[in-house]
Amino acid sequence: MPRFFIETALATGQTLSLPDTVVRHIQVLRLKESDSLTLFNGQGGEYQATLLSLQKRDASCEITRFDDISRESPIWLGLAQAISSGDRMEFTLQKGVEMGVSLFQPIAAERSVVKLSGDRADKRVQRWQEIVQSACEQCGRNTLPQVLPILSLTEWLQQQQQAEARLILSPLGTQKLADIASAPKRAWLMAGPEGGYSAREEGAALDAGWTPLKLGPRILRTETAALAAVAAVQAVWGDYCI
Repeated sequence: MPRFFIETALATGQTLSLPDTVVRHIQVLRLKESDSLTLFNGQGGEYQATLLSLQKRDASCEITRFDDISRESPIWLGLAQAISSGDRMEFTLQKGVEMGVSLFQPIAAERSVVKLSGDRADKRVQRWQEIVQSACEQCGRNTLPQVLPILSLTEWLQQQQQAEARLILSPLGTQKLADIASAPKRAWLMAGPEGGYSAREEGAALDAGWTPLKLGPRILRTETAALAAVAAVQAVWGDYCI
């Protein structure tokens, strides 16, 4: 059934005029009046609705039922990802949503090829949030992960994120996920850009109490490393049934 994110309060019995972006998707999918669709607003659960009217520029539906369905992982997982170039960052965000990441923190690292600030940074974060939204529509998640404003690594480390596990992907790592005694309820992963974090940045993270984690003997690209680590966390502590 088609799923659409609606950034507004939703309630059973409500008749809703759908936003332009959703109307365009409905037209692309060639839905018709009386067809069913699923709506969610990112706050948990999803709403079943029936398409009442469809015109060239507008559409309306009636919400018929609320389903209190959660598809979140049992582990809350944040990903602090150094900004990567080209489509790599967008790919990481999209697949991270599909794999259960709860929150994204973009990091402006010394070796990040793309440098963003001011309005350009704000627009890029907005674009990244739209990618997260679309990924939720596709994969069935009803809780919308947030993409936080860009921070430097120094600013990020000063926030002292509260989590039972704080892991930085590093070739210096020796510890495995299975070596950690008990499964954490909250965990953070930190992944570097192309070329990795500088020695100064990595040293600052280790001084701040982050644990270096190495994913096997092979060197992984930035977009591969982050997603491989997320998959490993979900396999060891999350909801991957393997």
